[in-house]
Amino acid sequence: MHKGDPAAADSAAYVAGLDGWQQRQVAALRAAVLEAAPLQEVIKWGHLVYLSNGPALLLRAEPRRVLFGLWRGQRMAALESRLKPGGQFEMATLTLFEDTPLERATVLALAREAVAMNAALGDPTAVLRKR
Repeated sequence: MHKGDPAAADSAAYVAGLDGWQQRQVAALRAAVLEAAPLQEVIKWGHLVYLSNGPALLLRAEPRRVLFGLWRGQRMAALESRLKPGGQFEMATLTLFEDTPLERATVLALAREAVAMNAALGDPTAVLRKR
């Protein structure tokens, strides 16, 4: 299986539903994210979402890649230049393939910055709720 089970009961089940390099990558990212900062981990929209005063980051396994997304990632280019902007809320994602290098220290820094930005700026999705 390449994609985590969108109906997974919990995060461990999501990771267990993956195979090979994707399972190893998501497990490593998940461990780093949870170490980096106090975050609430949930399954939302069929993937792992991490909350701290609103959504902060996500991990999503797809058939050929893993996405590491940050709601305010467009503000984090200094920490990781490969972040690609897209979507709402200043979202940016890092696309990971089996051979994509990614330092644990970078993941820790991104997760900490995501939490710090939500603490300083509030829930990034609050803008839509106000409309």
